[in-house]
Order: sequence, then structure tokens, then C-alpha cells
Amino acid sequence: MDWDATTQEKFKFMISRIPVFHRGITEEAVTKRAEENAALRKSSKVEEEDVVSAFFQEVPIPFYSMMVRLLEQTKFDYRKYGFPRSNQPATQ
Repeated sequence: MDWDATTQEKFKFMISRIPVFHRGITEEAVTKRAEENAALRKSSKVEEEDVVSAFFQEVPIPFYSMMVRLLEQTKFDYRKYGFPRSNQPATQ
């Protein structure tokens, strides 16, 4: 599936900042989920909303604070998409 170029660039930068022992599994899981999210929206392109949602869906709760910090550092505006949602832990 195609990706929005800016979204893909930010995603790859964020993945590069994840500790090496989590990097591969995170990239694989979030990529798969982001593409599923795009397909559910009936889009042929993965966009920022799909990636943000995928991170919140796939990253285990103990890693939320690190994930949120990395989302902010890589300029993913997760709040714009309503995250964290009420069924997810507070992150700040």
C-alpha cells in the first residue's frame, strides 16, 4: 500500500528512535495495523491518522509514555485524532 510521503518519513524517523531490541517488531506491527486502518477508511494511502491509531492500538501499555514522547518528538499530533481515548491510559 502507498504511504503519504511526509507520514512515511516521520514514521521511519520515529522507528529509528525506538530502542533497537523493540524496533523490528514495532515497525512490523505498526506498519501492518496502519495499512489495515487505511483500508478500513477505504483509502489507498496510509496517512498520519492511520499511523497514530496503529501506535495506540499496537504498543503495550507499559511503553505508552515512551511512545507518546516519541510521537511528540517526531511531530505526530496524536491529540488531533482524539488520543489517548478514554479506554486508554493517561499519558502525561
